[in-house]
Amino acid sequence: MFIDLWKRRTKLVEENLIEELRRTKFLDENLSRAMEYSLMAGGKRLRPILLMAAADASGGNGEKYLQVASAFEMIHTYSLIHDDLPAMDNDDYRRGKLTNHKVFGEATAILAGDALLTLAFEVVLRQKDVPHEILFAVLEEISKAAGAAGMVGGQVIDLRSEGVQIDLATLKLMHMGKTGALFRAAIRCGALLAQAPEEKLAALTSYAENFGLAFQITDDILDVEGDEKILGKATGSDEKNNKSTYVSLTSLAEAKNLAKKAVDDALTALENFDSEADFLRGMVRFLIGRKK
Repeated sequence: MFIDLWKRRTKLVEENLIEELRRTKFLDENLSRAMEYSLMAGGKRLRPILLMAAADASGGNGEKYLQVASAFEMIHTYSLIHDDLPAMDNDDYRRGKLTNHKVFGEATAILAGDALLTLAFEVVLRQKDVPHEILFAVLEEISKAAGAAGMVGGQVIDLRSEGVQIDLATLKLMHMGKTGALFRAAIRCGALLAQAPEEKLAALTSYAENFGLAFQITDDILDVEGDEKILGKATGSDEKNNKSTYVSLTSLAEAKNLAKKAVDDALTALENFDSEADFLRGMVRFLIGRKK
């Protein structure tokens, strides 16, 4: 049931992403190809799936909000294109394929990321059957998560921390921005779209923050002991780039304990929800056993 629903909703998201690209007017086809190359390169589609699941948990129907869900995947993809650039992480492979700048060149990759970010806001505004004041609240959540107080801010801390020993508090702040902010916004937006009451929104926010933490710690663990063929990218890059991680600042065993605690805290946040939150429960449990 859990995997079947995930697969079905992934298919809905991917069909909608293609549709949104097809309806977009491009002055240059090479830009269109670069955007599609990364947007349709696979992936778990976690952020749109989480948005839909949070709407379900709030008493709504997550599949009604496919436009907003798709926008989150566009923003996530933009961040991956930029993260892989030589000025950032300088990665050659993503999901088993050459990174965008390796195929289309650095300048086009930068512009493809920019175009995906701006297209995402256009796509949000195409969402139907949502009161304007709620859609404005959703736009505010997304803007903050993608900007200086979220992903961009976290990336800046990441760049400043290369080759420097940082403490756990700084590491957590960095990842709350770089990785956690978009998870948090996706889940909060699902709740806002379904007009969740304040107590449910607060509980889902706590779930989201612990989900993001568990995800990042697991990512750090996989960089140490993951399988490159399954991951679709090189392992050991954190150590090679002298980056502080939950593993390097504690230990592999302690990082696994921290990940488990974050999962447990996420589940605790959902204790007053009934079966409508079972998919969210399954999602955070999935993190502990994921291989990619």
